Amino acid sequence: EGWHRRAGEAHAEVHALVAAGDARGACAYVTLEPCAHQGRTPPCADALIAAGLSRVVVAMADPFPAVNGAGIARLRQAGIRVEVGLLADEARELNLGFVSRLTRHRPWIRVKLGLSLDGRTALADGRSQWITSSAAREDVQTWRARSSAILTGIGSVLTDNPRLTVRLPETEHGVPERIVLDSQARLPGNARMLAEAGPILLVTSTNTMISSELAARVEHISVPANNGRLNLARLLFALAQRGHNEVLVEAGANLAGAFIEAGLVDELIWYLAPTLLGDAARPALRLPEPRELIDAALWQWQDVKRIGEDLRLILRPGVGAGF
Repeated sequence: EGWHRRAGEAHAEVHALVAAGDARGACAYVTLEPCAHQGRTPPCADALIAAGLSRVVVAMADPFPAVNGAGIARLRQAGIRVEVGLLADEARELNLGFVSRLTRHRPWIRVKLGLSLDGRTALADGRSQWITSSAAREDVQTWRARSSAILTGIGSVLTDNPRLTVRLPETEHGVPERIVLDSQARLPGNARMLAEAGPILLVTSTNTMISSELAARVEHISVPANNGRLNLARLLFALAQRGHNEVLVEAGANLAGAFIEAGLVDELIWYLAPTLLGDAARPALRLPEPRELIDAALWQWQDVKRIGEDLRLILRPGVGAGF
């Protein structure tokens, strides 16, 4: 067995061949088509050929333009029997961020929220620590760890002053980039996240200047804005260009709602606490009201699991979920 542990290092096939030792005449099962080009590592198709395999079962073709069937063709040209399509849906699920970036030119976007039974995320004065249990907050760390970036808005930074770090032992994926949407460059120099290790990307509106002190501590890009709101579709295209596959959005009602309203959310990760905060408390999302109930956005259940005292709900877009 083998898996691709970190970008720029050996791919899964190489690790598996090393672990197997003599693999002559063997069959290899791979989730993603073996690469056939020289990138930061040599072609995996060549490694499988050199190992003397007789058969390779590929779950799904690689959508990366430099591969996309070339690895399968090279194996067949070498006389190796190749079969494609076994557990293709499961393989796509394993690689959904990668596939999203290559085919849709944007990362796979998850929106995480912790909320009460009545759909509130904070008291009216903004206090929110803690609505959900420690077990739920620990579970969030695993979603952060699997993401290449954690995204929030300047409103959440000014209100909650989060660190947005992964508080788990070092992961194979490295430290996620922290992304702050801050159209007017209001990120304060004493923000806690600036004191933490790891990259920070500040996203402002076009033509917004940032101070030299801030420029020394963050990377800065700009995207167009309309009525003070950043163009989220352009932002996600830029994040794909930066190589981001999976992005976790941890934001307030306005930004989380804006992502959903724009039809850019692929998955909701919601932690539902068994508490009631009342109608004066802050709502989880700010979204336009449908004209009729039949027009309400529908989401599809993917998973419901108890985490400590809370429920973790995972949903994906259904009919009209993107408004």
